[in-house]
Amino acid sequence: MNRIIGQQIIGFVVYILAQALFFKHFVLFDTAYSMAYVAFILLLPLEISAMWLITLGFITGFTLDVFTDTLGVHSAACVLLAFLRPHWMGLVTPRGGYESVSVVSMPNMGFQWFFAYSVPLILVHHLMLFYLEAGGFQYGWSTLLKVLSSTLLTFVIIVLIQNLFYSRSRTI
Repeated sequence: MNRIIGQQIIGFVVYILAQALFFKHFVLFDTAYSMAYVAFILLLPLEISAMWLITLGFITGFTLDVFTDTLGVHSAACVLLAFLRPHWMGLVTPRGGYESVSVVSMPNMGFQWFFAYSVPLILVHHLMLFYLEAGGFQYGWSTLLKVLSSTLLTFVIIVLIQNLFYSRSRTI
């Protein structure tokens, strides 16, 4: 248990630093923004309580808000993501439940399941993030284009990260 907590702390630090130092500058065509840090929330263990999940979502968003000077936009989006994750997880859970897997990852669950699990959650996170950042719906279509392209880019980067650094037998 302590090993998993230690790995999660290291994962948090790595995702936040990578986002603050590298991924915030990785923008395609001034439309697609990489928000790879959401992987930290998406890949937390299955048995984490909802209260801890929301708390970690807030801490993740707040830490990124401090690094990027965004006044709570990331905090709100991460709390929403953390709140919706258990509900969405219940919808995409296989009928027989999960085999002795405690960590959500693409190598453990398979690409099809991970796509169905993560893309809607990333989309909701990005909808909240970019519409809060825009201050409403006055830039509707351009913001929606930013949301959709950023969702795709974020998903691709999360998949690449998992293919490079995660293995089936590891817990993170």
